[in-house]
Amino acid sequence: MTRRRPEPVYAAAIAIGRSLFASWRLKRHATGLSNIPSTGGAVIAMTHFGYLEFALVEWQTWLYNRRRIRFMATKRAFDKPVVGSLLRGMKHIEVDMSAGGEAYAQAVLALKRGELIGVFPEAGVSASFTVRSLKTGAVRLAAEAGVPVIPVAVWGGQRLLTKNRKLRMRDRIGIPVHFSFGAPLVVAPTDDPAEATSRLRDTLVSQTDALQRSYPADGAGAWWQPRHLGGTAPTPEEAAAADAARDARRAAEAAARS
Repeated sequence: MTRRRPEPVYAAAIAIGRSLFASWRLKRHATGLSNIPSTGGAVIAMTHFGYLEFALVEWQTWLYNRRRIRFMATKRAFDKPVVGSLLRGMKHIEVDMSAGGEAYAQAVLALKRGELIGVFPEAGVSASFTVRSLKTGAVRLAAEAGVPVIPVAVWGGQRLLTKNRKLRMRDRIGIPVHFSFGAPLVVAPTDDPAEATSRLRDTLVSQTDALQRSYPADGAGAWWQPRHLGGTAPTPEEAAAADAARDARRAAEAAARS
């Protein structure tokens, strides 16, 4: 295994996360771990059903081959005093939505240096717990840097922390969290980004479907189960309408403050 330079902040964050997940007694199960590259750059493209996928995927990756993932996080997160210091200490990449080109360039350089870059191509948590349409950024990064995309689906993480849902601590104890690390997707510079993104989405949907079929907990009537599988989560259309209403409200509030 390649020897890597110590990173005290990252090591401390990993230790805290492992302690937290251990205290919750999470029941993890993963397939395709050998698809996580031991060396070299790759774009880690993840499903986004809850707020802890970044930590869960890093936890699983760290346990497998001790690799660190640099995540692309919003400027809003970096602007928070404590959180921002941690993000910078862990060498994550700040994304300013009004000037995303700089973050994109930083991510390409990091990939060329051999880093793993974590992205959520859905660009937001899916409240319907189905894979939404994807942005093309993940495949464009991979094509420009000359690295593969590793599609990663996570199921069960939404039961720990997600939007529009307040959870009691005891509700998190013993939750099964399942991972699927897919085969690398190679994106050539000449590939059409929209077609490559469609291929990535099809892969993530297939992985998610497989995780849902094999999940050991019965989700019938459960808030964390998609509607088409017998749960009570919002439909994709209902979730999209709620997101649009939220965005409009935030825009109006921002305009009122300016």
